[in-house]
Amino acid sequence: MRAVLQRVSQAEVEVAGETVAAILSGLLVFLGVGPNDGEADATWMADKIAGLRIFADDGGKMNRDVTEISGAVLVVSQFTLYGDCRKGRRPGFAAAAPPQLARQLYAAVIDRLRERGLEVAEGIFQAEMRVTLVNDGPVTLLLDSEKLF
Repeated sequence: MRAVLQRVSQAEVEVAGETVAAILSGLLVFLGVGPNDGEADATWMADKIAGLRIFADDGGKMNRDVTEISGAVLVVSQFTLYGDCRKGRRPGFAAAAPPQLARQLYAAVIDRLRERGLEVAEGIFQAEMRVTLVNDGPVTLLLDSEKLF
């Protein structure tokens, strides 16, 4: 499972010109699922997202996590995180999970974040989405559960 995580002061998702999700201060998470991912990956990813200390404390150091700042999380499905650009000019997406598995694990990450008491907004799985954000910092991180197991 892969994620691009951005610390934001605001972010929103539009589908067909209509805002379907929006947050203020918190995290925007683009989440991709691989074919070998499972429940352990979903749990690890949710724990990592919820626990990353990337928000400033009173001294200006990144010592607070999203719960400590009463922030929200916006999760957007992103199969293109598994795009393979090594050959040719068009990415291949064979390394992404099939939609049924991806939807299940995408939902599992969201459920686990909510279980941790976080306010979670979400995009629409498999929809053509327009995402706008204001990256705060900027802070952008890559997470990959495959590097652990």
